[in-house]
Amino acid sequence: MTFSYSITLSSFLNIQKNEIETLENLGQLGLTEVELYGEPDSMNWDHLKDLLNSFEIRVIGITGMWGRSSSNGWKRRLLSTDKSILKYSEDYVLKCIKLCNYFGGKRINLCLFSDPIYSFDLTHRNVMENDKTKVLKSCVPLLNRLLKNAKEENVSLMVEPLNRYSTPYCCTCLDVIPLIEKCDDLKLMLDTFHMNIEEDSFEDTILNSQSTLSHMHFAENNRKMPGFGHIDFDMIVKTLKKISYRGKICFEPTISNRNYLTAVNFGLDHIKKLDLKY
Repeated sequence: MTFSYSITLSSFLNIQKNEIETLENLGQLGLTEVELYGEPDSMNWDHLKDLLNSFEIRVIGITGMWGRSSSNGWKRRLLSTDKSILKYSEDYVLKCIKLCNYFGGKRINLCLFSDPIYSFDLTHRNVMENDKTKVLKSCVPLLNRLLKNAKEENVSLMVEPLNRYSTPYCCTCLDVIPLIEKCDDLKLMLDTFHMNIEEDSFEDTILNSQSTLSHMHFAENNRKMPGFGHIDFDMIVKTLKKISYRGKICFEPTISNRNYLTAVNFGLDHIKKLDLKY
C-alpha cells in the first residue's frame, strides 16, 4: 500500500468509556497512528503520553478543536475583529504547537472562523469575493507569527477549508491560495466531507493543489467512515496516486455508537482496497 492511515481521537470523545478502551479498540483495528485532539488546557500531558506509548500508538499531529467541536471553540476565531478574541486564539494555537511538539506530532490544522455574521443566511449564501479577500488578508500577520513559532518547534501549520455552514470566508482550496502566497511554510489540508459540499470537483481540486497539499481528512458526505455514503473515494484515491501524494490520510468520522469497531474497520478496509487497486 502507498498510504499510511490514522484516525482522529476527537471522533471518540463523546462516546468513549475511557481512553484505554478507545486505544485498545484502535489497536484491534491495526491503527497505530492518531491525531490527538487539541485541548492543551484540559488534558494530563504526561499521563496521556505514557498511555499512548504503552499501546505503541504514535501521534502524527493535533486536530484543532474549532467551532462547535469544543465548548471553547466559539472564542477560537483567527479572523475576529475583537482583539481579546484574537489574543485568545493566538495563545490557543501556540499551546497546540507546544502540545504537538511534546507528543512528537508534525502538523496542526487551522480553521479560519470569524465573528458571527447576522446580515445574511449563512446556510445558503457566500460572502462577496472582495469581502472574503479583505477578511482573509487581515489574518496574514497573525499567521506569519504563528508559523515562525511552529517552525521553531518543528511543526507544520495547515489551513483547512470548511463548508459554508461553518464559516463563509475559507471554504475552498482557492480561498487558501492567497494566504499561502503571503505566508511562507503555510500548507493546505483537504477534508473530503467539506470538499463534497464546496468544491466543484474532487479530482481538479487535488490536482490543482498538489504543490501545497500536505494532509487529508477522509469522511463521507454524512460524516461516517468511507463506504457508508456517496463520495467517490475511488476517484479521490486514484487522483492522490496520480500526484504521488505522500502526506497522511486520517479518518475523521463522527462516532455516535460505542459499537463502532465494525464500521471503522469497514471504512478502513474500503480505502485500503482502493489503495491496492491503483
